[in-house]
Amino acid sequence: MKPAVGLAVGRGTGAELATVFERALHRIAAVHGAGVEIVRSPRTYHSYVSLREEVADTERIRRLTEEDAGHYERFCRDRARSGTTAVFRTAVNAQSLYLVRQRLQAVKVEPIAAGDASLLLVRDEAQGFYTGENRHAPGVVTRTMEFSREITGKVLEFAVRRAWRQWPDGGPARVVMAYKFHLLDGALDDWVDDIARGLGVEVRLFQPDTVNRNLITHGFADRTVVVAGNEWADIMHVVLLDRFGGERQENRCTENVLLHPELGELAEYQTVHGSADDLAGKDTVNPVATLRAAAAVAERHAGCRGAVAAVEGALAAAGARGVRTPDLGGRHSTTDVVDAVLEALTAAAPVGPLLAGSLAADPLAADPLATGPLSVGPRPDRS
Repeated sequence: MKPAVGLAVGRGTGAELATVFERALHRIAAVHGAGVEIVRSPRTYHSYVSLREEVADTERIRRLTEEDAGHYERFCRDRARSGTTAVFRTAVNAQSLYLVRQRLQAVKVEPIAAGDASLLLVRDEAQGFYTGENRHAPGVVTRTMEFSREITGKVLEFAVRRAWRQWPDGGPARVVMAYKFHLLDGALDDWVDDIARGLGVEVRLFQPDTVNRNLITHGFADRTVVVAGNEWADIMHVVLLDRFGGERQENRCTENVLLHPELGELAEYQTVHGSADDLAGKDTVNPVATLRAAAAVAERHAGCRGAVAAVEGALAAAGARGVRTPDLGGRHSTTDVVDAVLEALTAAAPVGPLLAGSLAADPLAADPLATGPLSVGPRPDRS
């Protein structure tokens, strides 16, 4: 029986990137002698731009936001019940997405490398300002959100467990939490102390600005885990990539894990970049992150050992030929880049089994997504 992978598509460039994902996943599976079934959600979810273009009043936006959230939540639950372990989702409206992340208790996993050191950023997507409900009155929006000990414990326990998976020969050297804990009357401090004792680890809780100063002054020590609220992590992600990872967000994919007990830790993969509505239909959206997501899904969820390394090699080969989309300084279309990468992947297929055989049993141990991916495009201008 073929493993099944979910696919959820949003507006903007979602349709184009869904095609990229399907082409890539099927080609990777074929190269590895495997098969995979892709189950697509029947609904096309709104982006923020599509909502603003189609709907004039905030109440209608609120209703459509809730409809999208409810539908996508049901899709994830249905996929998990059917035994699916992974979903790829293109960008959708943030409020819909975070309603789902709150309800399904999501965390985002962001491995970043800097030379010989590696950082694991675990973003708490299940609580805080990015979650919550809006209530409207004339001239006022009231947003209600919460923090809880239960969710804090789930997020921290997951972070420690994933750190041991990433560094199986010793686990994390340091666990840091970046939250605005001063706003919570001491409750978060007490929860973290109690949870850390139960896990048998030392956890240091800092204000986000203190974490920033320490990173600027000292960088980060190898095997550091940073558990952070999205209020800080969303803004700092691009800075961490630029300063420590040598990577651009446009090239990055990332993994979200749904910790609600009914979801079985369903993994949801996404591109880091947004819906790029202004590029819709122009065949110029950067496909690198989507290609990397297809490789990660193939390796971790469809039995294609060595897929990530093989796709990284194909991306490097295409990049060496100068095949890039305009955002990376090239002149090629999305389709051109995908064609070049898949051709390179196929050409290298005879050596694939040898490459796959050298990988560690845990795909994360040899996964460029976990240790800092190869950059296809030029480095960002730092001037």
